[in-house]
Amino acid sequence: MNRLAPDADDARFIRRILYILVIAAVAAALFKAGNLLILAFGSMLGAIAIHAIADLYRDHLRVPEKASLGLGIATAFGIVAFLVWLFGVQFREQVNVLVTQLPGLLDQLAAWASRSPVGAKIVDAVQQAYAGSQAAQDVSGLVQGGGELLLNSLLLLVGAAFFAADPGIYQRGFLFLIPRGKRPAIEDALFDVGSTLRLWLRSSLILMTSMGVLVGVGLWISGVPSAAALGLLAGLSEFIPYIGPTAAMIPALGLAATQGTGPLIGTLVTYALVRLIQTNFITPYVQARVISIPPAITVFAIIGIGVIFGIFGLFFSAALLVVIFTLVRSLYLREVLGEDIPRSRHQTLLGPDLTPTDPDEDVKKD
Repeated sequence: MNRLAPDADDARFIRRILYILVIAAVAAALFKAGNLLILAFGSMLGAIAIHAIADLYRDHLRVPEKASLGLGIATAFGIVAFLVWLFGVQFREQVNVLVTQLPGLLDQLAAWASRSPVGAKIVDAVQQAYAGSQAAQDVSGLVQGGGELLLNSLLLLVGAAFFAADPGIYQRGFLFLIPRGKRPAIEDALFDVGSTLRLWLRSSLILMTSMGVLVGVGLWISGVPSAAALGLLAGLSEFIPYIGPTAAMIPALGLAATQGTGPLIGTLVTYALVRLIQTNFITPYVQARVISIPPAITVFAIIGIGVIFGIFGLFFSAALLVVIFTLVRSLYLREVLGEDIPRSRHQTLLGPDLTPTDPDEDVKKD
């Protein structure tokens, strides 16, 4: 007689405890591997961008599918190489000025702002908040670990090429982990996310270009040194809405402060006008058909993702927010609450014989 053997209720309770422990252990492991997960997500985002470029070659130039994918990968790597050339060769002197003089420029900007009692309190609060923040540690780590940054960037590019080469194998492998009855809903959500991210990347490219051109021209008119490099920096910073352009404005204000009050006022007016134009005219028109996330949610979500995942998470925070927002719409609003939210057109990944089926039949099923 096994007097110490648990009965059915105890055994069920023990299993639940073990499940909770396993889930907690997996969550802790994922949190520890946060940087690696962010790089993997960045690689997936890069793969989506590569396929978007490949579609342009296939649809407009009638290039075969495999050749268009190769051209898409080559074009994506060429764009990255062009940006590296811009910062490393074309704008090298301007970048060196920004890097070497940035601490002093920030001190000058703080001194200028501290002339008033309110400005002094703001400067003191910002310095205290930044000193103990995770962002300060991450930025210092990036400065000291340039090799690690280069390695992570190379890993991201290589991962994007691998994901782009055969995305179906990863999608099918993920769906195999889902219970059979839940796979259609998860599959629709995956393609919803991919479609939304592709549109979001296009809109982001337009917003980054307009931001960079407008800021660069405005700073050049204001007589600020390194206007072209600052405009390029402002354009790239638009990839992180609200937070990025605000951070990119700091070196511009610092350089403007060295030229006198006129350029400094011109810089403030430039960024204010560009933000006004972007927010009220360009952004609503460009993103009207993509996704509409309230600004307050965007700001706090980006800050929260940056706190959890650090500087790399901050860089991909806007894309992560788009993914979360899309999954909520697809899985919760559509599949749980039954809201009438359209599905993106796609081919079924896991048919009866694991071959794609007619996309029209899958899309029209409710």
